[in-house]
Amino acid sequence: MPKPRTIGESLYWSYANLAMMEGVLTDGAGRLGRRHYAIRSRLYSGLCNDTMSVRGFFDDEKMKLRLPKACWYCGSPENLSADHIVPQAQRGKDGGENLVYACRSCNSSKGSKDMLIWMASKGRFPPLYLLRRYLKMAIEYCREHNLMDVPLAEVARLGHELPFALDHIPHRYPPARLLCKWVGGTEQKACDKEGTGE
Repeated sequence: MPKPRTIGESLYWSYANLAMMEGVLTDGAGRLGRRHYAIRSRLYSGLCNDTMSVRGFFDDEKMKLRLPKACWYCGSPENLSADHIVPQAQRGKDGGENLVYACRSCNSSKGSKDMLIWMASKGRFPPLYLLRRYLKMAIEYCREHNLMDVPLAEVARLGHELPFALDHIPHRYPPARLLCKWVGGTEQKACDKEGTGE
């Protein structure tokens, strides 16, 4: 595993791991294989040297329309409302890319907390589609504010409060059998904090 030195490298490494794990689930492989590691390696290199880019939100929005109407955090279809993944209190945008369904219980429990911190406090790893949106918004924000090349060692001295939890960006992912790719319905899988994906 490379040791990310900048904010951008940290976000890109997590995004490349996400793509690798989505590949495992799409393949129905149940475990990582050479092809999945190649996906991660190629994407991370491409993102870092600007020969590849993070995809926009269009495909995510199409997927949101196809998914069962259920809470993106727990899968419950009951008492749904819209929730901001990155809270507006933390400068989260009021746009479709930042809005998901949340049941009353999850919406109330999460409140204005960062999604990654809140899910970690519950001992859960976020569903991959939810995490993908979070990472894309973090990358977009850092690009807009010229933060991608800031060394991680200097983040605390920035004097710039980030609207996402940089220290909670996952670099290790749970085993494929424990990951959630879909939200709601029969494809929801149990998630926990057991780490892998080095």
